[in-house]
Formats: sequence, structure tokens, C-alpha cells
Amino acid sequence: MKREAVNFINNLIKKDAQTPFYFYEMSVLENTLKSVAALSGNYGYEVHYALKANSNDTILQQISKYLPGADCVSGNEVKKAIETGFDAKKVVFAGVGKSDREIDYALDQNIFCFNCESLQELEVINQRAALKNKTAHIALRINPGVNANTHHYITTGLEENKFGINIWELPSVLLLLKSLSNLKIIGLHFHIGSQITDLQPFRSLCLKVNEIQDWFDSQHIHLEHINVGGGLGVNYHEPDSAAIPDFAAYFKLFNDFLRLKPNQKLHFELGRAIVAQSGSLISQVLYEKIGIKTRFAILDAGMTELIRPALYQSYHKIENISAASDGNGFLYDVVGPICESSDCFGKAVPLPETKRGDIIAIRSTGAYGEVMASQYNLREIASSVFMP
Repeated sequence: MKREAVNFINNLIKKDAQTPFYFYEMSVLENTLKSVAALSGNYGYEVHYALKANSNDTILQQISKYLPGADCVSGNEVKKAIETGFDAKKVVFAGVGKSDREIDYALDQNIFCFNCESLQELEVINQRAALKNKTAHIALRINPGVNANTHHYITTGLEENKFGINIWELPSVLLLLKSLSNLKIIGLHFHIGSQITDLQPFRSLCLKVNEIQDWFDSQHIHLEHINVGGGLGVNYHEPDSAAIPDFAAYFKLFNDFLRLKPNQKLHFELGRAIVAQSGSLISQVLYEKIGIKTRFAILDAGMTELIRPALYQSYHKIENISAASDGNGFLYDVVGPICESSDCFGKAVPLPETKRGDIIAIRSTGAYGEVMASQYNLREIASSVFMP
């Protein structure tokens, strides 16, 4: 962690700031936003921020200054997006289980588009729109059969996933749409997974989208919008030197391999790539426990503040910002206080000698950290702190 951030955190601790807390470097977020806005703008692409990555009000307000579009997967996310400055006419609403109440709210807000994931969902949205005498704009979320080569919990584009409509269902979908007079299909939606660091799956997605587009052309259906989702990963091992993902290569790949039809608009739904590196979880060592073969650093943060390591076996860089990094150190299992064996942030983590009261920074938690917090064990929700 950079010295400026360490000094800021240490000053907070001296002022009796309660750990654990989520720490956000707003300059990192702003630089990331400037990059993604400029590089996507070079091609005329539209980026919708995925609120599921982080829905902190301060974070959302900053993002909405640069990216007016939002990708939402619940009615409350739609509401939060609009309340924090996103344009309702640029809000897309995805998710396999939209309730009637959520659909009604989104219809009332005149959102841009529903990303639809099943035949029955099409029927339900049509019914709700008819009751309001409205026409709902929809995009079909299609499973392209592209393997994202990521953790199986965050792979979403295969036939066996719960998400989306399979390619072999498309003839039935088009037949059904002819009878649904309160729906207007305006596009196609794809999302193959999350934390994708090898761009090859995105190239495969482009080629598959080209094939699917050709099929729609053969059915004499022209679509105004193509939405390729998100999934661009971040470098969890080098959060400082790789603070901003390679958006240039990412957008260029789609420009090179995706064949847009005349007057089509290409949309993206990026979340993690925008917010992950701006955040860290700051915790304090409660105890150092020395076992027969293992040293434990027991923190006051746990899986209630950051569930990703327990849920996905994910890696986060862990730093002791109270101790000098040079000299001899030890391997620690860095664990939390929750009464679950899975409450572990990392095993055999190399750290300088770590003592009670030392401050630990768990990096790259701006995405899927605060937003997935829980009160299991009757824990208090940690506060958020922002450094300009």
C-alpha cells in the first residue's frame, strides 16, 4: 500500500477509528473512471456500471458523473441507481428472478431495457406492462456456450447455468414474442462470467455473437443494441502497480472481432474492473496464536466483512502496514473471529512478525466486499472511509 494511504489510515486509527472499516481511495476510482470513459468513448461504446459490485452511495455518486448508465439485478438496485444520479433511461435490469413488484417499479421508472432470461419471464413482463398500458423494451439474454475459464461459481454463459436463454430455445422465443404485444425486443444480452483475466474468452464471445446475429438476420429481425456484459478481471496480486485494468486492449478486442450491424450500439456492464482496486478492508490483529505447525494472525475482520475467500477461495493481497516489510518474517494463516472454519483470508501468508494491535490491509476489496457484508454472529456492519 502506498505511503500516503498508510499515513491516512494511521491518522484515523490514532483518532480512535473503529476497525474493521472499508477504506476507499477516491483518486484511484476517479482515474479508473476517466480511463474507462475515454477508451470506451473512442469507439462510441456505452458502459453501464454493475451495481452488484459496490452500491455504496458515495461510490455510486462518483461513478454516475462519468458513466450515466447502470446495470441492476434487483428492484432496489434500480431504485438506488436512480437516487444516486444514474439516468433511468440508461438503466438495464437483469436477473433470473425479477418479482412482479420489481418489474412494476422498473416500468414506472421507464428504464432503458429489461434483460430477459426465460420464456416465462417474457410472459410475466408482458402481463405487467399491459396492466400499465406500457410497452417494455427487452433484450434477450442468450447463453453463448463460451467457457469463461474462471471459478465455476462465477461462470454464467454455459447451458447448465441458471442464467439466460439457450440458443436452441430461440425459435420458441421468437414464436412467443409474436403474441406478446406489450414487449418490444431491442437487443441481445450476453454475460459469460466474472474475473476473466485472459481476453481469449471475449474473442470467442465475439465470434459467437456474430453467428447469433447472422441467425437473427436470417429471421429478418434487426436489433438496435448488443450488450456483451462485463467480466473483465483485475490483478489481485499487484493492486498498486496494476490499479487500472487494460481497458484499451479490452475495448479494442471487441472493435476488432465483433461485427456490429449498421446503426447498432454496443453496450458493456463493468463492475469489478471499475471499483475493485480503489478499496481495501482495514483490520486490526486481535491475537497472534502459535500452534504446532501454524502461526495464526486473528483479525477483528472476518467473512462478514469479506466473504470472497470463503465463498470462492479467492486471493487478496494481505499487508501488515504497521510492521517493516524487510527482515525476517513468518508464514501466517490470516483468519477472522467468526465461528466458522472457513473464516480465513489466506493460508501461509508471508508477513513480517505480526503482533496484537498491528493494522492489516486486505487489498482489492472495492468490489464484492462491502456490498456482500452480513451481520452473521450479530456483527455490526463496518463503516466506510474515503480518502480524496
